[in-house]
Amino acid sequence: MKYRTLGRTGIEVSPYALGTLMFAGQMGNDPDESVRIIHKALDAGINLVDTADRYGDSEEIVGRALKGRRDEVVLATKVGLPMGEGPNQQGGSRRWITRAVESSLRRLGTDHIDIYQLQRPDPRTDLEETLSVLSDLVRAGKVRAIGSSTTPAEMMVEAQWVAERAGLQRFRTEQPPYSILNRGIERDVLPTAQQYGMGVLVWGPFGQGMLTGRVRKGGDNDLRRARFSRHLTDERRIDVVEQLVPLAAEAGLPMTHLAMAFAVAHPGVTSALLGPRTMEHLDDLLAGADVELSDDILDRIDEIVPPGTDVTRLDQEYKPPALLDARLRRRPAGDRAAV
Repeated sequence: MKYRTLGRTGIEVSPYALGTLMFAGQMGNDPDESVRIIHKALDAGINLVDTADRYGDSEEIVGRALKGRRDEVVLATKVGLPMGEGPNQQGGSRRWITRAVESSLRRLGTDHIDIYQLQRPDPRTDLEETLSVLSDLVRAGKVRAIGSSTTPAEMMVEAQWVAERAGLQRFRTEQPPYSILNRGIERDVLPTAQQYGMGVLVWGPFGQGMLTGRVRKGGDNDLRRARFSRHLTDERRIDVVEQLVPLAAEAGLPMTHLAMAFAVAHPGVTSALLGPRTMEHLDDLLAGADVELSDDILDRIDEIVPPGTDVTRLDQEYKPPALLDARLRRRPAGDRAAV
């Protein structure tokens, strides 16, 4: 396994990183098998493990797997998405983050987190407030570096400016979605990360399951899970897959290897998160760890999905509040003339 420097942190990480969402109990995985999968990934040279407090019991499973091996691993987790019914059990406030980090440390069975990431921007909380509490965690030795996730480029820039102005720790990493089907970050997020020396850990390199080769036009698609059903039945995405299948065959590659090799080919990407559910899935992905795509194959992909474009936007992307609440994009009735 060849390693890459994570932005300007000086931390060396594997280009394939292990995402652990699929290890959560609600996904139907056996915890003991999940631990074995983690161990095999570590044995193969993967040294970056990414989880989140939101991923059910994944933090506990990761903690079990890392007993006796913690020093081998660059451990990343996330905070910010709702963790209960209460309105204050989420977000980027000092009140919540100081509580959430202690819970993550306990579940992970460790005294420090290498990369602590804000899972989504929190428009309710002043950014200086969030960076201030995260900086305190770094000074306390509970966190080594901080990062953001699924954050628009303009908010990444704002965070850098706020950190510089207030003398706070700055986000050292960003974790955006990226695949052949969703290349929008090439237009703004990746150049911004490169400008500020941020490491980039991309999620979703298989396009929500569509780039595994198991979703085909007219096929009995077994990946039509409720969570991703809109993407798995989108004809525009399926049409692109139908063009990529013969390209992968021409290159002598399984679709999974083509998808992962593409995700780590961009110089702005440090690592891509793979999320195997079974040992067989992991074995397949590890078999393609050394694959590098030729310029010809990358050019052919560019012809199918132009650089900087999304075939369709993802449901999981960050949406500003005004896109979710019509009241925030309309003046009060008394302030506008009726037509």
